[in-house]
Amino acid sequence: MVPVLDSLRFTQTGNFFLIAGPCVIEDDRTPFVVAEQLVAITERLQIPYAFKASYRKANRSRLDSFTGIGDLEGLEILRAIHDRFGIPVVTDIHSEADAAMAAPYVDVLQIPAFLCRQTSLLQAAAETHRCVNIKKGQFLSPEAMSFAVEKVRHFGNTNVMLTERGTTFGYQDLVVDFRGVPIMRQNHVPVVVDITHSLQRPNQSAGVAGGNPEMIETIGRAAVAVGCDGIFMETHPNPAVAKSDAANMLPLDHAPSLLETLLRIHRVARY
Repeated sequence: MVPVLDSLRFTQTGNFFLIAGPCVIEDDRTPFVVAEQLVAITERLQIPYAFKASYRKANRSRLDSFTGIGDLEGLEILRAIHDRFGIPVVTDIHSEADAAMAAPYVDVLQIPAFLCRQTSLLQAAAETHRCVNIKKGQFLSPEAMSFAVEKVRHFGNTNVMLTERGTTFGYQDLVVDFRGVPIMRQNHVPVVVDITHSLQRPNQSAGVAGGNPEMIETIGRAAVAVGCDGIFMETHPNPAVAKSDAANMLPLDHAPSLLETLLRIHRVARY
């Protein structure tokens, strides 16, 4: 069984931590390429790192959107990444059954933003005793996330993180209100800023979300300056051919310079 990631201990290194990987397990090669390169980068920079990828994508606009290579196949790859590189792994879940199925393979169960108020899902995730990362709903205030944290704690799990991923701004854009970082930290949990999903442009006429990846560094700079505990981002060796979220992922070869920049800002901002 995969060991549990302790969310609070993950923040005690002096640097922000990183949750990153491709959007979805799309084959049996790309996840290992991404993990290997990010492990090398984060070890050099002394940034705690957890690999993230969805084993299945459930929230898709179009019926013909890619959803995964198979549940067990995707989960086995996540566990193999944990075992090969000795790092925590993160995946999202969408139902109570998903929580039970995914928990033996991963360290962190992630609750998607649209599902962050689903009590039965939060209960199921809490009762696995895995770390639970709850993404803030695009439709919620940061203050409202205290109730999601309270639900997980009520069901016996204090190992919780919150992730900011933007707030709905009209039908086809998101905006990040950085006041949410200190507000959500009042729950005494680590707060992560998702610097790629925050740049999505949902509800496009083609049924595929757009994005604004040239602003990733801008959002990242602001996130570490305001004092977030962690950065979340999706990255791919060639985003143009990625099977999910291609429009807002960071090219993998841009990761070193981005993380070096964010680390410099973080070291100044924390004093």
